[in-house]
Amino acid sequence: MSKEKHYRDWILRRCCGAVCACALTLAAVVGFIILVIYLALHPSKPSFYLQDVQLRSIDLSDPALSLNLQVTIASRNPNERVGVYYKTLDAFATYRDEPVTVPVALPSIYQGHKDSSVWSPVLSGESVPVAPYAADAMRQDIAAGYVLLHVRVEGRVKWKVGSWVSGGYHLFVNCPALLAASGGAVGGAFAASASAGGGAVPAGVNTTVSLKFTHPADCTVDV
Repeated sequence: MSKEKHYRDWILRRCCGAVCACALTLAAVVGFIILVIYLALHPSKPSFYLQDVQLRSIDLSDPALSLNLQVTIASRNPNERVGVYYKTLDAFATYRDEPVTVPVALPSIYQGHKDSSVWSPVLSGESVPVAPYAADAMRQDIAAGYVLLHVRVEGRVKWKVGSWVSGGYHLFVNCPALLAASGGAVGGAFAASASAGGGAVPAGVNTTVSLKFTHPADCTVDV
């Protein structure tokens, strides 16, 4: 191989190395600038509130659980300079960490600075299998006149600063929903085979129950 060809190969390698170095440097500078902006703005995670729960029906007479309720969940973006994209959101209800409804997809939205949003999904589950201890515990709770459910929302969010949009972050929301008896067998009641466990109704246990959402609740949010 001639000296001239060696020289051309050396120049080519130097040029390629210089281009790669410039590209990496530029990418590092841009990433650093984005990081500085992100840290300077320091986006706060959104706030969630459980505003209402309407329990339509519940049936524990089957070995599995059937439940139907409508919930109203509000979210607020507390940031003044950062928007929030809710890309995918699924809502469902649990009892003692056991899912008792199937996940329901909530509409994807963009939430601007200091904006609020409200969702009102219907959460239901037909013959959802639950652990025996959970079914027994719910029967006892219903007989006592209260049930503590949790409404959960899981999905992914993105931050928006100007025209820049971040990567996706996992969102976990947990909202306690305390349902309590509203004073005997009144309107909105449902069959107490749920509390009787399919056998004879124990003494002192109403044959119908009516459980109402007690008060709005703050939700814990992890991003």
